[in-house]
Amino acid sequence: MTSSRLVRNLGFLLMAITLAGGRASAQTDFSGEWAGTLHEDVPHRNDALGGGPEIGDYTGLPINEAARLRAEAWDASINSLREHQTIVAPAAYWARGGGNMRISKVTDENTERLIAFKIYRAGAGGSTTRMIWMDGRHHPPDYVAHTWMGFSTGRWEGQMLTVETTHMKAGWIQRNGVPASDRASLIEHIVRHGDYLTIVTVVDDPVYLEEPLMRSTSWVAAPAQQILAVPNEIVDEIANGRDGFVPHRLPGANDQLRLFADRLGLPIEASRGGRETTYPEYQLTIKELTSRRAKKSPQ
Repeated sequence: MTSSRLVRNLGFLLMAITLAGGRASAQTDFSGEWAGTLHEDVPHRNDALGGGPEIGDYTGLPINEAARLRAEAWDASINSLREHQTIVAPAAYWARGGGNMRISKVTDENTERLIAFKIYRAGAGGSTTRMIWMDGRHHPPDYVAHTWMGFSTGRWEGQMLTVETTHMKAGWIQRNGVPASDRASLIEHIVRHGDYLTIVTVVDDPVYLEEPLMRSTSWVAAPAQQILAVPNEIVDEIANGRDGFVPHRLPGANDQLRLFADRLGLPIEASRGGRETTYPEYQLTIKELTSRRAKKSPQ
C-alpha cells in the first residue's frame, strides 16, 4: 500500500470515528421519571384550577370553518357514551393532557443498540403508552390501521430528539370539541435542560387547520416518583341516556358560544379562532372591533 493511500485511508477512518463520536455525544438521555408541570395554559389544562377550556373558546387556534362547525356542534355529554369512555388522549393532544410520565430505553439484548424510547404516561384521563422507534424503520403505508398514539419514529438533531408521528385516529386538539382528523401528522422536538424536559409539538392537519399549530409542554425530573396504572373504567348506567343517541348540538343551536367572549369583554370574532388570530398584530384588530361595538352600543 502506498504512503499516500495509507494516509487517505487513515483520514477516512479518523473522519468516521469523529462523526460517530459526535453523534453519540450529541444524544441526550431522556429516560427516567418526569412530573408534569403547568407552565402554560393552566385554565385549559387543569380542570381544578381553571375549569378546563370553555365552550366557544378557540383563541390561539388556527382552525378553519370546518373545525369551527365541528366544535360548535360538540356536546360534553358525548364522553358518557360507552364507546367514548375509554378513549385516551390522542397523540395530537397527548403532551397537553398533563400527568406524569416514565421514559424507558428499549435496547437490543445482544448489541445494546437503542431500538426505541417507551413513554408511559398516567393522568386523570387514564394511562397511555407510546413507542418512539429509533432503529431507522419506515412509516407504514397510508392504508395501515390508525391508532390513538399513531406510529412514531425519532431522529437526533444534535441534542434534540425530533419525532414524527403519523397514522393517528381522529381525535381533538382541545378538550372543548376542537377536532383533529385522521389525516393529521405530528412533529415533536424533545429537549432536555438539566432537570427540565420540554416537548414542542407541531400539529399539521389539512382537514381542520389553516396552518400548523405549535405548542410546548414541560416536565421536571422526579427520581422518587412512582407511577401507578390508572384503570380505564366503563360505567354501565348513564343517566337519562337512550340507546343509539349521540349527544350533539345542531348548527346555530348552541346558546353557550358567546359566554366566553362576553365574560372577558372580547368581540365574538376574536374567540372563534383562525390563522389571523394567532399573531400578535391581531390585537389591533381586537381594538378596532371593540371600538366598532362601542359606537353601535346605545349610550
